[in-house]
Amino acid sequence: MSDAGGDPDGPVADTPPGAARRASAWMILGVVSAALLVCCCSAAVGLLISWSAGLFHNPA
Repeated sequence: MSDAGGDPDGPVADTPPGAARRASAWMILGVVSAALLVCCCSAAVGLLISWSAGLFHNPA
């Protein structure tokens, strides 16, 4: 008797064994890419604001 109480073959019997692993790898890659994009864009905006505020200009 199974403790899971479900299908002994798993939730989807037609799914190849590596399909779930590939999907999660793509999900992780997407999340990392989005985080890098957000970090780079926020750094660029911060530099733009600093430049426009005169923080990079020579003191007069």
